[in-house]
Amino acid sequence: MKNVRVQFGLPVSILKEGDIFVAYTPALDLSTSAETFEKAQENFIEAVNIFFEELMEMGTLNDVLIELGWQKQDNQLVPPVVVSNQTKSFSFPLPN
Repeated sequence: MKNVRVQFGLPVSILKEGDIFVAYTPALDLSTSAETFEKAQENFIEAVNIFFEELMEMGTLNDVLIELGWQKQDNQLVPPVVVSNQTKSFSFPLPN
């Protein structure tokens, strides 16, 4: 059987939480972390590869991706598109 490859882009946000960098993609609801920005990027790539390998091995790729909001277009699954990434300000009273 011929090995078919699919190529797509994933939105990824990298946040700094204290001394840790967290890489997150809403398209897979997947995150990873590291002590440096560069290592968080490397860990993210590895986590995505493992995620897809596991789904393929379990035979649940289509079901899981559709549940995560992916859609079929031209017989391929396409990830959801981030249309905005904003910071909103909020205020609320703290209990005494």
